[in-house]
Amino acid sequence: MIKRAAADLAAARFGVALTGAGISVESGIPPFRGKGGLWEKIDPMEFAHIDNFMRNPAKVWRVLVGEMKGVIDTAEPNDAHKGLSTMERLGLIRTIITQNVDGLHQAAGSTDVIEFHGNFAWQRCMDCDHMLETRKVDMRQMPPRCHCGGIYRPDCVFFGEMIPPQHLARSRQVATQCDVMLVVGTSAVVQPAAFMPVIAKENGAKVIEINPEPTPLTSAVSDYLVQGKAGEVMSRIVAEIQAQHVSAKPFSP
Repeated sequence: MIKRAAADLAAARFGVALTGAGISVESGIPPFRGKGGLWEKIDPMEFAHIDNFMRNPAKVWRVLVGEMKGVIDTAEPNDAHKGLSTMERLGLIRTIITQNVDGLHQAAGSTDVIEFHGNFAWQRCMDCDHMLETRKVDMRQMPPRCHCGGIYRPDCVFFGEMIPPQHLARSRQVATQCDVMLVVGTSAVVQPAAFMPVIAKENGAKVIEINPEPTPLTSAVSDYLVQGKAGEVMSRIVAEIQAQHVSAKPFSP
């Protein structure tokens, strides 16, 4: 299966990856949903809804943002993030669509990342739009404020907010254009991200899935599942591709 995935990716003219929480678990970032997820510890409707943030930003900062900041401040890209970055350099993966908010794809070197749910690694002033890295936020003041006096908020999508329409539109565009979609570390149950492999498949793309367990995509959409941890599987696929001496492919729109 590793050899098959490597061969299919090496032949891709327009490769796209869709990633979810499972790709970052090996970097020490817990998922939001499921066993051991953040929503087991805190109520998302109380601490992750935009209405409650606007009503009491200090409370949300202390609980949700503070919890996430502690994790993201120390997280580093793992072999799965690095593998996708390597594939971009080889011209095999052009775009990553991610459900994650940790910024680890960019930290690994990927340059074209569509963040469906925004990014928790950055904070945005609600008054002047000044951006500040989360790791640089002074937590001694609650809620943290910009030099203009405005309140910082995570540059991500809260419950009660819409996914940025430009992110959704571009995700649909690349899903339609790609000839290979690599799905890594997503349970494929959260919409609209879970629909992107369906769009790819309907437009003739090969869908390769990397997950520790089968998902709703496995039998209905994916051409095949490479079962295992994201970092380990990606490392083996990249090694196989490099062993085949794949050279960089020129970009053509």
